Amino acid sequence: MSGTSLDGLDMAYCLFTKQGEKWLFSLEKSHSIVYPDSLRERLKKSVDLSSVELLLLNNEFGKWSGEHVRQFISHHGIKVDFVASHGHTVFHQPEKGLTYQIGAGQELANSCGERVVCDFRSLDVSLGGQGAPLVPVGDQSLFEEYDFCLNLGGIGNVSFDKEGVRVAYDIGPVNMLLNHLTTRIGKPYDKHGEIARSGSLDENLLNQLNHLDYYQLPFPKSLGYEWFCDEVIPLIDKNASGIPDKLCTATHHIAFQIFKGVTAYCEDLPARLLATGGGAKNDFLIEKLQQFLADRVKIVIPEPKIVDFKEAIVFAFMGVKRVRKEINCLKSVTGASADSSGGVVYYPG
Repeated sequence: MSGTSLDGLDMAYCLFTKQGEKWLFSLEKSHSIVYPDSLRERLKKSVDLSSVELLLLNNEFGKWSGEHVRQFISHHGIKVDFVASHGHTVFHQPEKGLTYQIGAGQELANSCGERVVCDFRSLDVSLGGQGAPLVPVGDQSLFEEYDFCLNLGGIGNVSFDKEGVRVAYDIGPVNMLLNHLTTRIGKPYDKHGEIARSGSLDENLLNQLNHLDYYQLPFPKSLGYEWFCDEVIPLIDKNASGIPDKLCTATHHIAFQIFKGVTAYCEDLPARLLATGGGAKNDFLIEKLQQFLADRVKIVIPEPKIVDFKEAIVFAFMGVKRVRKEINCLKSVTGASADSSGGVVYYPG
């Protein structure tokens, strides 16, 4: 798994079993590789590369990922059925029928020496869907005991059952926004939200963020880095507040949008919300969110490995569903014309 927060490459070795209609999983081994600074910068700026430069990075990133997968497999002495890879999203404009994740599947397969399942989003987009979020199929099957599943990654998304059908959507930027601000002061992220906690709320900036057009749209809907660059960064950069105040304000904004998105669909009270992803480690963000939710929704933060690797686990599960030729992408979530079994399979040369 490689997410929009640009933290690095997450690898999860998972075992899935099916008992009747119920899926069970265990996370056997896991490891994260932090991106070298040069690679992180190239991935961050990949949206601006020329076509040839982007294709070269696509192959390079696939090979780089495959080498680390091979080392992971060798180090743990494990045997795998296949490797499921999300890739790194560069373009996501489903309204134009476009989504593009780099990390070439053939290069990855050749490099790690294993069968690879990747490119999970394209089929859904070709069917008129958002191609995102895709994690809800795993939420529904693997984490059904929760009323809401919230991922606090680069982009925050939530999934839940509505009138007996699984739905989900991207709520808004989370670590993409917070990390954009911390890089301005030479820090990769705001540990535990301590810098944000030291700041003061800028009501004007908060109001501008909360009134972005995206938040008024009905779901299904999804976000990409291009939207963040076009709509959010200009608001942040033209504001005169200091970084602690901007972080404080951004945290309030994120918490409020999640509160608004969740409480509109609380059918049973009190509801239980599973929070995972890097943002679940941001104490200030979780505190603010729980204050907004009050006693209507209880936030549950699982063990650290689930916090860190839930998305990788779910994409492994999506690979299982694809190999079994079962539905792994839900039209009720993405708005596509049909459910589908997304993913392209590559074999090592």
